[in-house]
Amino acid sequence: MNINVKKNSKTWLVYILRCSDGSLYTGITNNIEKRLAAHHQGKAAKYTRSRRPLELLATGATMKKSAAMRLELSIKRQPKGKKLSALEKHAPRKPSTAATTSKARVVAGEDKSLFSKETLKTAAGLWQVSLKKIHRKIPVQGSLERSLYRVVLEDAHKRFFVLEQIASQSVARRKQIAGILELLAAKKLAQINPYLTDEKGNHLLEHQNNFWQLSPFIPGVALDREKYIFEPWRGTALADFLITLRRKSQKMTLAGSRGVFSLRNYIYKLVREINLYNKDIQNDIGSVVGFLEKDFLPVYEELPVAFCHGDYHPLNIIWSTDGIRCVIDWEFCGMKSELYDVANLIGCIGMENPHCLSGNLIGTFIGKIKKSGMISKTSWTYLPEFIVALRFAWLAEWLRLGDRDMIRLECDYMKLLMDNKTVLQKVWL
Repeated sequence: MNINVKKNSKTWLVYILRCSDGSLYTGITNNIEKRLAAHHQGKAAKYTRSRRPLELLATGATMKKSAAMRLELSIKRQPKGKKLSALEKHAPRKPSTAATTSKARVVAGEDKSLFSKETLKTAAGLWQVSLKKIHRKIPVQGSLERSLYRVVLEDAHKRFFVLEQIASQSVARRKQIAGILELLAAKKLAQINPYLTDEKGNHLLEHQNNFWQLSPFIPGVALDREKYIFEPWRGTALADFLITLRRKSQKMTLAGSRGVFSLRNYIYKLVREINLYNKDIQNDIGSVVGFLEKDFLPVYEELPVAFCHGDYHPLNIIWSTDGIRCVIDWEFCGMKSELYDVANLIGCIGMENPHCLSGNLIGTFIGKIKKSGMISKTSWTYLPEFIVALRFAWLAEWLRLGDRDMIRLECDYMKLLMDNKTVLQKVWL
């Protein structure tokens, strides 16, 4: 199958900046000098505008725009400590002395902790864990934004844990998620990592006005971003977990559930904000909404619902060499349209490389899900539209960050999916 992807022969490169607050910004450009000047003037990106002065840490080799966009997206999804090394794998140009010095400061800065060893020892002790060593350099997989601080600890018995500091406004939701994972564990759902409890059964504990959660640390095999999308066995593993999750979560009582998430309402709310504040993409988004309103949105609320992970994709999984060790980041779990996790996974893999939409990983994944019968025939009919609709959640994130390059990429990707709807339906269904 040939997916119509427009080619761009211009040379582009990926770059990483260090912001004044210590955060890293990743972008792409076909004119690094002009782009840096725009950043320094506060005109390039909303995110860097309020975080000046800026320092260029590294640039990658020149490549086609589509390849640069994919690399940029992959680096943005990496933990802060892995961003520079991820770019270095793509033959970066040798940075200047100033950039090298800046890079050293960033790496050294990551060894510092917001909390003293004594504070972390006390926090771990809330779970009767006797702290022996703090492993600040061991990366913790998952989204950094979902906790204020996290670190790997080792106890006197050589057991490893992840200690997380939770924002006060997230406490109620994190308690609910911990309860859901405990219910699923009681139903013997493998490949999840429930939070630990104290002697009273509490998953989340407070110490000196800070809220903490503790879970076992699960090591994994790093996902090769260039190769995994071509490996069919991952499609089988990804499908098997969703099939088991659906079976184990049936008739599960979700205490404090927020009800069924409406993707339809979410889209219309975001579109209203775009019409007010992002008029440069108003026409593009208008055509996407028109596409969805033709068949999908009018029937969306009538589609069957089920318990879903809510953010199911390969980067939210701790992998072994031949399977899934653990599925992580359950912040968006809950009752949603039954196709939600399937569509999100396909959409994320396609964003890595659009040609993989017709590849063996996705083909194997869809084939096994269809064979299980967990998705109704009606829902399957709207798979391409559902994938397009879910990209609004990713678009909202880039709008929040003011990342114009990623906003443009999302718009282009949604158009690509719409233009190839018939071809994709033929391959998938």
